[in-house]
Amino acid sequence: MDWLIEFPALGNANLRALKKAIDGGFLEFTRANGELIETIFDPIKQLLIISESLLLGAPWPIVIVLVALFSWLASRSLKVVFSVCITLCLIGFFDMWENTMKTLSMILISTLLAVIIGLPVGIGMSRSERLQRLLTPVLDVMQTMPSFVYLIPVVMLLGIGKVPGLIAIVIYALPPVVRFTNLGIRLVDADLLEAAEAFGTPPLLKLFRVQMPLALPTIMGGINQTVMMALAMVVIASMIGVQGLGQPVLKAITNQYFTLGIFNGLAIVGLAIIIDRVTQAYGKRLQRHLEVQHG
Repeated sequence: MDWLIEFPALGNANLRALKKAIDGGFLEFTRANGELIETIFDPIKQLLIISESLLLGAPWPIVIVLVALFSWLASRSLKVVFSVCITLCLIGFFDMWENTMKTLSMILISTLLAVIIGLPVGIGMSRSERLQRLLTPVLDVMQTMPSFVYLIPVVMLLGIGKVPGLIAIVIYALPPVVRFTNLGIRLVDADLLEAAEAFGTPPLLKLFRVQMPLALPTIMGGINQTVMMALAMVVIASMIGVQGLGQPVLKAITNQYFTLGIFNGLAIVGLAIIIDRVTQAYGKRLQRHLEVQHG
């Protein structure tokens, strides 16, 4: 009756052989294709370098003015603009400006890549039940997998640096924009779709003229969550050489520097609040505009 108490797992020798075969195969693949993979991701590296150079090279007043202007265009709220300016000024006052700009550059590029990948995938899921059934378990695994695990394959493929960290962040932050795009398009009122079909609107035109505009507030919610998850991954990605606010936090944990960790952690929180307030305000404006337009 021992088999009822102890689970009949693979023997140690068989398990070691299986793990060794998988690890060996992956290692052989990385050695054979490492240079090719680095070449493929080189444009992303250049884009990240350009973005970081622009943010670090620009005078800080110009950066604050541009961020404030963008916040106003998105929110039309002086309260949001004022809070954005105060947060950025405090970050600079406590000597965290450079790391904040590096983190902001990483977040902007990773969010851009996640949206570029996630929107078409979400649209495809909304138009195909089969694709949705296929991708839903994949998205579930991506969202529940411990974030540290994403660092293992990208480091083995690309080593340590900005690009591996960026890829890990994109993979971790991708599911929300895919899910919300799929959900937003599926929630579009069927009566509006029938009216568009009655006027002879082609499927592609119906997607971009009817479904996507109406789903945009929901999609913005997904982008908001994607940005928040990307920020959450910044500290973990610092373990593989991603510069920014995550590295001082990691240094504080390693050396028990309390104030260093708290200040940089609060800077990450401030950055998250800025992005959250701006994207949420923009989503609410879109929602009100659509309600007036269709109601």
